[in-house]
Amino acid sequence: MTHASMARMSSLSRMPEKIYNVLFLCTGNSARSIIAEALIRRWGRGKFRGFSAGSRPRGEVHPMALEILTRYELPLEGLRSKSWDEFASIGPGAPAMDFVFTVCDNAAGEVCPVWPGRPITAHWPIPDPAVATANEAEQGQAFRQALTLLENRIKIFTSLPMAALDRMTLQKKLDGIGHLETEKDA
Repeated sequence: MTHASMARMSSLSRMPEKIYNVLFLCTGNSARSIIAEALIRRWGRGKFRGFSAGSRPRGEVHPMALEILTRYELPLEGLRSKSWDEFASIGPGAPAMDFVFTVCDNAAGEVCPVWPGRPITAHWPIPDPAVATANEAEQGQAFRQALTLLENRIKIFTSLPMAALDRMTLQKKLDGIGHLETEKDA
């Protein structure tokens, strides 16, 4: 191998990897999708950029979601409840999505916008921790369970060899991640 071809291979190996944009959707964008956005910031290791939105955003992040994110030292900066309209078209400041995941049954059953760029989509249902209202301890447990389920799925997702998988194989893997047993089912 010549010196020039070795130098060319060396420069190719230093090319930056693609950073994938990931959108997590839920109806209210106040708990599960917000938690997922924070988790992918931690586990994405610079290869994934996370966003969240809702079809009918509540306009505020659930206080228990903020509490659990703080307790687990997850990033809070920039988290806010917002509409999926911010991501449904490519305009000023709207990033093109590579992946779109619904994390609640309501958002999965709704008519979603047509996402620019044809991102890969999957449904990863997570029980809504905000409906656990018997007492604060039960609600705290529900939020911890949601965080654990999302964290497990996101860790598996972010460890996939994206560049080595074709679109159909990647879709099957993402669908499979969404069907992983919940702690309740185990």
